Amino acid sequence: MTDLYELLEVERDASADEIKKSYRRIARDCHPDANPDNPEAESRFKEISAAYEVLSDPAKRERYDRFGSTNGFDMSDPFGSGAGGLGDLFDSFFGMNNPFGGGGRQRGPSGPPRGEDLDTQAVLEFTDAVFGCQCDVDVRTAVRCDDCESTGARSGSAPETCPQCQGSGHVRTVAQTVLGQIVRSGTCSACGGQGQIIADPCPTCSGAGRLIEERTYTVDVPAGVDDGSTLKLAGRGAVGGRGGPAGDLYVRLRVKPHKVFERRKDDLVRELRIELTQAVLGTTIELETLDGTEELKIPRGTEHGKVFRLKGKGVPHLDGRGRGDLLTVIGIDIPSKLEFEEEDLLRRLAEVRGDKVTPVDEGFFSRVKTAFKN
Repeated sequence: MTDLYELLEVERDASADEIKKSYRRIARDCHPDANPDNPEAESRFKEISAAYEVLSDPAKRERYDRFGSTNGFDMSDPFGSGAGGLGDLFDSFFGMNNPFGGGGRQRGPSGPPRGEDLDTQAVLEFTDAVFGCQCDVDVRTAVRCDDCESTGARSGSAPETCPQCQGSGHVRTVAQTVLGQIVRSGTCSACGGQGQIIADPCPTCSGAGRLIEERTYTVDVPAGVDDGSTLKLAGRGAVGGRGGPAGDLYVRLRVKPHKVFERRKDDLVRELRIELTQAVLGTTIELETLDGTEELKIPRGTEHGKVFRLKGKGVPHLDGRGRGDLLTVIGIDIPSKLEFEEEDLLRRLAEVRGDKVTPVDEGFFSRVKTAFKN
């Protein structure tokens, strides 16, 4: 195996900060996203990540420095009893008296398996996502069988000790190698590592200890969640078989768009259309916000695209500390059709200002004549 220090391009006496700095530099250079045309980039990236996982952990690094390899045993437990580990090797020589705790350890059954994680979706109104709410979600899940109290055995009976593993949940096998006998331990296939078998299954759940049902859960949605956020409800997933613990429920949030406001991180953005005269002369507008109405003063000479910021009128931060802002973008409505008096006033304004404008067309003169006749 390639030396881990060489992979991270550091000396064996390098400090933790030096190892971290070198790893980040190499990881950035060889990341698959940065090398789309290099098919070896992914394996290289995984290799240095594995090296950093060992050398960044003081205990794992010490063991690596002592044994010089990560092959053949779990770096988190070099004397462990995993298949092929040093614990198995010492078992073959010391047996029940293994000084490193191999065959002498009495392993208990692994116990009932954990239930599956589930996921579902909740659709929220825009304001509910901003201010938080409670919503109900329906899931099809595995629940505890009350008839057998989740044991899987018929009422009046009980699970029996597995005859193959004698209730340990593990079986041991002996393999002959050039070094002698190596003892390996694995999960019992007869009971799946639980140490028990069901001789008389519960008729309600067929021995599974759980049933499939529709359930409704109420979800507390915190203020400030965004579209695509996921909430984790610990222990609300499917229960495990025969009394196993429940998995988790993940609720993916979808937020409906708002007719006025657009969200940009924790800021809200909206457009406000005003008339040309209001932009030129200034005005005060009753502005709609998610908290109610606010007075927005439009100063004289406001230009199209001008942004006004209202502090603290945006989306609450998820950490509960403050809120974003409300950004109001001004749009100026330019009239495409003018009445006679309106056009006459604008032309006189252009004349006073010395602005060059399109000459009066025949239609204008016709309207003038009609006005004088009246």
